[in-house]
Amino acid sequence: MTAPLSDIRVCDLTQNLAGPYCSQILADLGATVIKIEPPGGDMARAWGPPFWGSGSALFLSVNRGKRSIVLDLKTEAGMDVLRRIARESDVFMQASRRGVAQRLGFDYDAIRAVRPNVVYASVSAFGTEGPRKNEPGYDPLIQAYTGLMSTTGHPGMPPTRVGGAVVDYGTGMWTALAVLAALRKRDQTGEGSEVDTALLDTSLGWISYHLTGYMATGQVPGPMGSGVPAIAPYEAFPTSDGHVMISAGNDALFARLCSALGIEELVADPRFLTNPLRSSNHDELIPLIEEHTKVLTTAQLLELGTTYSVPCSAIHDVAQVVADPQVEASAMFVAAPNAEVDDYRDLSLPLRMDGERPRDQKPPPRQGEHTKQVLAELGFGEDEIRALIDSGAAEAR
Repeated sequence: MTAPLSDIRVCDLTQNLAGPYCSQILADLGATVIKIEPPGGDMARAWGPPFWGSGSALFLSVNRGKRSIVLDLKTEAGMDVLRRIARESDVFMQASRRGVAQRLGFDYDAIRAVRPNVVYASVSAFGTEGPRKNEPGYDPLIQAYTGLMSTTGHPGMPPTRVGGAVVDYGTGMWTALAVLAALRKRDQTGEGSEVDTALLDTSLGWISYHLTGYMATGQVPGPMGSGVPAIAPYEAFPTSDGHVMISAGNDALFARLCSALGIEELVADPRFLTNPLRSSNHDELIPLIEEHTKVLTTAQLLELGTTYSVPCSAIHDVAQVVADPQVEASAMFVAAPNAEVDDYRDLSLPLRMDGERPRDQKPPPRQGEHTKQVLAELGFGEDEIRALIDSGAAEAR
C-alpha cells in the first residue's frame, strides 16, 4: 500500500496520550514524525505499571513509528533546534498549557514565521475560550466534568469512569482528522491553518444524544449500567454462570428473542409492541426476560442467540479478547520489532485501505534515541552536536 502521508513531516511536542495518539495515526499513514521530548522525557513513559520491557503500556500504545529527540526548550540553543525542525515540518503539534508556547516562542505566529504554510495543531483540556481555558485536565477529570461519568456505572454505586481513555484517544482522533482536513485545504489553497481540539469538546461529543435528550425533555440521565434507555431490550442479562449482552434493537429482533426463550406471548403484549413502548415499560419487560435467561448457562444462551439470529455476546475480559479467533482474524494485533521484547506486538490503526491496515513498523522510540541522527540531518556537525548535548540543550541515548 502506498503510504498517503509519505511526503508529510510532523514536529510533535505533545505528551501523555491525546496528542501522541494523533501523531501515531499520522505516522501509520506514512508521515515522518519527530517527537520532541523535554529533559526527563514524555511523562507517560512513567505511567505504570504495567510495563513491557522498559516502556509503560500507556506510552507504548501511542508512540509507534516516531523518532525521539530530547530538547530543553528553555534554552536558546534548544529553541534554535526546534525552529530548524519546524522549518522542515508540514505539521506542528503542541499541547502546552495556555501561554507557555507564546512565552517560549513556539506559538502559531512564531512557527508560521519560519514555515508560512504550516498546519499548527493545539490540544488543550478546556479549549481556547471560557473561564477554565488556562487549566490543565486529564481524561477522567474531563469525564467527570462533562457528565460522561454520571451516565456510567450502575444506579446507587460510586462514580465510574469509562474503562478506556476514550476522551484522550478520541481527542487524538479528532486532531488527526483536523490535521488531514487542513492538509487538504493547503493542497487546494497553498495556505496553512491553525487547528484546535479540546478534551472537553470530545467528551461532550461522546454524550451528544444524552445532551440532546436532556434539552428536549428536561430529564437528567443517570447511570445506566449496560443498557441504553432509548432501546429495549438492549443490555446485559444474567445467566446461571455470568452475563450475556443482548441487543434486540428492533421489533423483529425482539420477536426472535422471545422465540428463543419460549416467551412468544410478549410479542403481542400491548406494553411491548414497539420499541418506544418497550423502552417506556423497561422495568416491566426486563424481569420477564431475566426470569428465562438466569436459568441458562452463558453458553446455552449464546447458542440460542446464534440459532435465532439474535445479536448477543458474552462479557469478555481482556485475556479472552487477546485469544479470541475473531479478534485474531481482524489482524489488529501485529508482531513488531522491539529490542527489549522478543514477542512484542501492538494494535494496528483500526481501519483498512485497499484491504491493508496502514501502520509504521518502527517501535515506540527510547527517550532521545534519535537525537544525534535528527541533529545531523538538520545540518549540525559532530562538534555542534556534542556541544548541544554537553550544554544540556539536547540529550541523546
